[in-house]
Amino acid sequence: MTKLTSIALIIASMFSISTSYASEPIEVIKPAVITNPEKVELGKMLFFEPRLSMSGYISCNSCHNLSLGGVDALPTSVGHNWQEGPINSPTVLNADYMLAQFWDGRAADLKEQAGGPINNPKEMGYTHELAVDTIRSMPAYIARFNGVYGSNEINIDRITDAIAVFEKTLVTPNSPFDKYLEGDQKAISADALAGYQLFKNKGCVSCHNGSAVGGTMYMKMGLVKPFHTNNPAEGRKGVTGKEADKFVFKVPTLRNIELTYPYFHDGSVWGLEEAVNTMADIQLGQKMNPEEISQMVEFLKTLTGDQPQIVLPALPPSNNNTPRPVPFTKG
Repeated sequence: MTKLTSIALIIASMFSISTSYASEPIEVIKPAVITNPEKVELGKMLFFEPRLSMSGYISCNSCHNLSLGGVDALPTSVGHNWQEGPINSPTVLNADYMLAQFWDGRAADLKEQAGGPINNPKEMGYTHELAVDTIRSMPAYIARFNGVYGSNEINIDRITDAIAVFEKTLVTPNSPFDKYLEGDQKAISADALAGYQLFKNKGCVSCHNGSAVGGTMYMKMGLVKPFHTNNPAEGRKGVTGKEADKFVFKVPTLRNIELTYPYFHDGSVWGLEEAVNTMADIQLGQKMNPEEISQMVEFLKTLTGDQPQIVLPALPPSNNNTPRPVPFTKG
């Protein structure tokens, strides 16, 4: 066999593997490409900035903790004045792959989403005006906004834009399953591979597909059987006003799912085994035996990728012009 023939066979083999995995319903997550590091750094500062809240205590990271898979690991989040949130906090990791933001999709993108909690009396408890005044009061922030946007103007549009640009970098590549898709057949166990086949054969991929393994469509929670919950959220109905959209929610991403418990919009399920069994029952009308559930869980765990390596930002000090925090509302 000539050297040229050997090279041709290697190339043909590589092309065959590439073509095979390209036909899979799940796509590889790629590392973030950062083209504006100064804006990313400003967005990171604002993401960790607790002074964007009335209490001076709650930041974006409070509910989307980057040490906990981008969630707060609570059934529903704790907001201003210890108010209980109405719904489970979805992960911020890989959120840019979603068709919209929030469970009900009321925000079109990450920028619009970033402004919502700041202005929500049950979440960060502030106003956009006060948030702007707070950031504008600190010369170090003014200098950063000038460097990024070319002027000293600080407004809510620029604040949320910077936060969104930072959040777009919070992707989790190099999961074992990504490596499997790229051709390393030893990257996942036999049980995980069996779980993936079940994932496809049972029909899970009809909703959970693409790079984020979800997040690209809306679906009714309780498609085949009712989902019983005390949570008041009505899903897309709250956005569209249509009765047909009641209990229709954005399909969550399954990336890093072993880190983002508790599960579902009401945060009622803490274990992956129970979550898998519940989904099979109420969404697909199927029964799964313990071995199948175990294999499915092993597959889901292979979707955990590299977590963002974050160096905490040093935030500028407040001064006499900075609005004072109000940690608790009396009366």
